[in-house]
Amino acid sequence: MFPKIVTCSRALSRNNCASFPGALRVLQRPSWTRHPALLAVANRGIHIDHPPIVPTLTHSYAHGTSSVSLLNCTVQEALLRTVERCPDREAVAFLQDGVRKTFAQLQQDVDQAAAGLLALGLQRGDRLGMWGPNTYEWILFQFATAKAGIILVSVNPAYQLQEVEVALRKVGCKAVVCPTQFKTQKYCDMLRQICPEIDSAVPGDIRSTRLPDLRSVIVLDSRQPGMFHLDDVMEAGSSTYIKQLQDLQRKLSFDDPINIQFTSGTTGAPKGATLSHHNIVNNANFVGHRVGYTWKPDTRICLPVPLYHCFGSVGGGLCMAVHGVSVVFPTPGYDGRANLAAVESEKCTFIYGTPTMYVDMISQQATHKYDLSSVITGIMAGSPCPPEVVKKVISVMGIQQITIGYGTTENSPVTFCCHPLDNLERKAETVGYILDHLEVKCVNPSSGQVLPLGQNGEVMIRGWCVMTEYWGEPDKTKECITKEGWYKTGDIGSLDAYCYLKIDGRIKDMIIRGGENIYPAEIEQFLHTHPKIQEAQVVGVEDSRMGEELCACIKLVEGEECTPEEIKAYCKNQIAHFKIPRYIIFVSSYPLTITGKVQKNKLREDAEQQLGLKK
Repeated sequence: MFPKIVTCSRALSRNNCASFPGALRVLQRPSWTRHPALLAVANRGIHIDHPPIVPTLTHSYAHGTSSVSLLNCTVQEALLRTVERCPDREAVAFLQDGVRKTFAQLQQDVDQAAAGLLALGLQRGDRLGMWGPNTYEWILFQFATAKAGIILVSVNPAYQLQEVEVALRKVGCKAVVCPTQFKTQKYCDMLRQICPEIDSAVPGDIRSTRLPDLRSVIVLDSRQPGMFHLDDVMEAGSSTYIKQLQDLQRKLSFDDPINIQFTSGTTGAPKGATLSHHNIVNNANFVGHRVGYTWKPDTRICLPVPLYHCFGSVGGGLCMAVHGVSVVFPTPGYDGRANLAAVESEKCTFIYGTPTMYVDMISQQATHKYDLSSVITGIMAGSPCPPEVVKKVISVMGIQQITIGYGTTENSPVTFCCHPLDNLERKAETVGYILDHLEVKCVNPSSGQVLPLGQNGEVMIRGWCVMTEYWGEPDKTKECITKEGWYKTGDIGSLDAYCYLKIDGRIKDMIIRGGENIYPAEIEQFLHTHPKIQEAQVVGVEDSRMGEELCACIKLVEGEECTPEEIKAYCKNQIAHFKIPRYIIFVSSYPLTITGKVQKNKLREDAEQQLGLKK
């Protein structure tokens, strides 16, 4: 159909052909691409079974055509297929807790826990909040809820009283699973403060004024008044409920919502991004194909990222279920040195991490020299990846095939990802190319028109990855998903002719601190409750380790005096520790636009100058 593509060594060096000895070498722009009829056909999509080596795109729209089909199964069906394929392979290892499970053992625990949840009175479509750090029970309930048709609500383990109450009430959680405490977080005590009725309640029949939907609290590690213990759940799953669970499987659909992930909005209130089986199973499937789980046998992943985040639960738990990889959890909470020690002792071949985590691991490796020779590749995602960090991962940690991922919680989460064999320029300067069967376009934020290649515009995504809704908030859903099905990311980026995406900024004011997405309005609203504060504006300022740090620029009530320490003390135990501003600056005014809006870009520059962060 198409004229034969002639060879050209120049294209070889520029477009990754050097990484693929058997690949076709192509002209930088083959002559057939200048023929209008052929160009119209070529521009319908860009084939992505391998890294694109032909400059197919002519404007900032791409469709990732692929020979890998979408999966039409539920989370439980995906796990069961892997259990049948490799029952004796290790599925998970939680090193600090000494827990190791094969796929067969995991499936047995999942079946028992799922039946136990039905015995407690939970039904298909009910919401269960998982609130705690990375433990085996997190993975257990991730799959047990999916098998029972219960929607898992991922609750940030750092949430304080006000935040967890808003989250649980918003989605109507019928049950909460948590440890008694983790570090300074006393989960059971916080739940009692919100629901004092728990202490006098019969387990499974909590009646709370502030959380009217809540009926059960399941504690993982101790017995508490009015609450179930994990053992109670596992023992409740009698043969009757096992049969009920089996009958239920025929009624479940891969389009059912199965996971709610909280993401803050510009109003400050958390929104529940609702994801289906179809969303997360296919994201895990295509990410696994991209990074090499299908062609790298015996993959062992070192996973330090939190499970409450899509990066951990989909990239870790779901990739494990879909591809049969083994996942190693070094510690319940992040510890850079423990990560590297786990890689060395467990012979991990793959590492996950945010840029901040990789900065820490680079520092640890430079001084302690762990044996990382088993590591073949890794993925860096969760926040913008500085080129210098990518280069140091390669030079210091020796991870030549590091990959970069990009996405949003609302997109399940990954939409773009580099290939392990992409060249350094691609890895350091872009977030890779579009995932299978997804569409992307970069548009003028004002007009919505698709832009020419290379021009910055808002990145928009359409396809199987887009969430079903923000739970119970149709107006908020319509604000970010167009009637044509495009999800508006709010990020500014540009596409090249090969479909590699470069992210240059964010339309929204979102701050990404060490992989945590933080919206200033949420913190500003809290700071406004301080009696001495007249107005507060929060910006992200440059930080070499965390990417960005929070800086609160505060205008005091006239005649009042205050110190940064007083503000931080006010925040402690009221908002999550990662939302407490590192820097406090007192100002008399803010830079304003003609219409009276605060110029946050200018405020950020002024703050960085005052703090000595800019030379």
